[in-house]
Amino acid sequence: MGFNQDNDYLESAFLPGQGPAKPPASPPPAYEPYPRDRKRSSVSRIFWGILFGLSFLANIGMFLLLIGLIAVIATRQARFYEESIVREGPHGAKIVMVHLEGVIDDDQADYVYRQLQTARKDRSVRAIIAAVNSPGGTISGSDRIYQEILRYRQETGQPVVAFMQGMAASGGYYTSVACDRIVAEPTTITGSIGVVMSYFVFQELLENKLGVQPVFLSEGDKKGWPSSFHTPKQEELDYIQERLLTPAYERFVEVVQTGRSSALSPEQVRKLADGGIFVASRALEEKLIDKVGYLDDVVAVALSLAGIQDAQVVEYRKPFSFMDMLSVQSHSVLKLDRTTLYEFSTPQVLYMWNAY
Repeated sequence: MGFNQDNDYLESAFLPGQGPAKPPASPPPAYEPYPRDRKRSSVSRIFWGILFGLSFLANIGMFLLLIGLIAVIATRQARFYEESIVREGPHGAKIVMVHLEGVIDDDQADYVYRQLQTARKDRSVRAIIAAVNSPGGTISGSDRIYQEILRYRQETGQPVVAFMQGMAASGGYYTSVACDRIVAEPTTITGSIGVVMSYFVFQELLENKLGVQPVFLSEGDKKGWPSSFHTPKQEELDYIQERLLTPAYERFVEVVQTGRSSALSPEQVRKLADGGIFVASRALEEKLIDKVGYLDDVVAVALSLAGIQDAQVVEYRKPFSFMDMLSVQSHSVLKLDRTTLYEFSTPQVLYMWNAY
């Protein structure tokens, strides 16, 4: 019986013109075979898609940042400053305010130099106003600014007028006498023609308080004069006075005599060079300055010296950039390295009002 059934199936499977017969269909499963794996696969695709998108956006951001940095560097090289209008006037004639603010050092000297270089390249500039608000600073920084102002006057033939704002003492006055005229605000403190030096002596602190015995070796009798590790002898003080303070003082007196030769005799300059300070009105009486006034008065003096009727008054501002932000963050961290210790302990000979 079973043989006949099999035989019947084979016969029906190979009927002429019909092809092989299909076996009976299996019953459908009671549930979907792998729903959990399919759900995991969808979540995985979404996760990797989001990750790829974030990575793509990060790469675009890095590329744009790189382009921005390149543009900033190129802009800083091509044009270091942006021009800002202080007083409206005809665009064909400009008076540039060059700023000197704070304690004078080499960085401040570089800052003034770059401003003057920018003014040199502008053919519409007719005069310079050197806006000074400084108690002075280092000898080298003050002298560099003095020389740069003189050189600008000589090379361009343009007048430079000093405008004292608030304070222009010692090195601030030193740089001002390089100008054609000096105008000071009524509340300005100026003068302080002299030189000062100071340094710290740590001997008692190290030996008596901390129990530290400093050892300092040198070859040459005067090599270690002065030293922060012992109280100076009178011989050392006389040596510093002769080799450092007196030459720096004489240089200051000479600069003032040259700059104010039309108003003061050498004897008058020597008399005023006692380190004393003056308010603007007293400085005018002593002929250390030419006029007491404000910005409009300074502009009027500059216009007169330049031989023009009107001009646009501008100043240079350094544009803030991403590199500046990094620089501010780097300078905010106190660095106690060898250079800092050297500057802290080494005597500083300064053209600076010592009450600052």
